[in-house]
Amino acid sequence: MVERYESALTEMLRNWKTMSSAEEEEAEEAAERFEASFYRFIEAFREWTEELNPPPGTIDELLELPTVQSLAERLPAPLLLNFETEAELIAERRMREKEENYD
Repeated sequence: MVERYESALTEMLRNWKTMSSAEEEEAEEAAERFEASFYRFIEAFREWTEELNPPPGTIDELLELPTVQSLAERLPAPLLLNFETEAELIAERRMREKEENYD
């Protein structure tokens, strides 16, 4: 299952890089592509956590997993807080409402 979120992570990081260097006329499209790929990554990550046995009961337990620490090290600093926010929801077994997505 790591392969599934790994693929989504790679796509999301590629879109982050593209968005970060996009010219003004391409910025909106690049941002939309990045946002969609971020939430695909989060969904794949959520599915991975659901297969853990036992599943982490807290955000701290989730973030302390070596696989998650390795993943977090690959994220650019601006994405780390968003990832941790989503990871907290995952650890609490909560789903983000569509309207709550980052804008």
